[in-house]
Amino acid sequence: MRPADHPVLRVDRLGVEYGHRPVLADVSFDARPGELIGVIGPNGAGKSSLFKGICGLVNHTGIVFVNGVHCHDHTDRMDIAYIPQRNDSDLTFPITAAELVLTGRRRFHRWFARPGRADRAAAAAALADVGLPEVGQHTLTELSGGQLQRVYLARALAQEATVVLLDEALSGVDQPATASLIELFHRLAERGTTLLVATHDLALARHRFGRLLAVNGT
Repeated sequence: MRPADHPVLRVDRLGVEYGHRPVLADVSFDARPGELIGVIGPNGAGKSSLFKGICGLVNHTGIVFVNGVHCHDHTDRMDIAYIPQRNDSDLTFPITAAELVLTGRRRFHRWFARPGRADRAAAAAALADVGLPEVGQHTLTELSGGQLQRVYLARALAQEATVVLLDEALSGVDQPATASLIELFHRLAERGTTLLVATHDLALARHRFGRLLAVNGT
């Protein structure tokens, strides 16, 4: 882990355009190990584009540093785990929860290598860590919204990501599941993982996140 006074994520003048339409401009901030940051802003403000730009999933201007590494030209930013909105995920894809978590181990192998016993053990441990050791053989369509978010978090743990970006992770999740997820976010942050969570719930963001990043095109 990097020292707590050094940023694990540094974003400098990030901008994103789709075609010639700018959706995000001049975003700069640092995030340190163990921070839990709420990303707030209205619909269309650029929160998803911010996350995709940080991950290298869309073309962007500006600079992104992860663990001190300049990664503007790197699309494979495996120190970052990105959990998209549910409507951006194909929940009908024929894959089990355990298989999804196991994909987090790809960073440790060449692309054609098959996962080994240690990888399966790490995936099982990650599912247990998020409180879902029993859902490994369930398909994604069999999971509730809260369970699905936990499975994606388990994949991030198996990936050993130092930064986790969650896009509207609490949308469509009932109140008990929301409280449980927030507790899990805090527990991961206490262990040194940096989490950025986009949310529309301003009251929740004010009371349960250590810092807020307000986004509205900039």
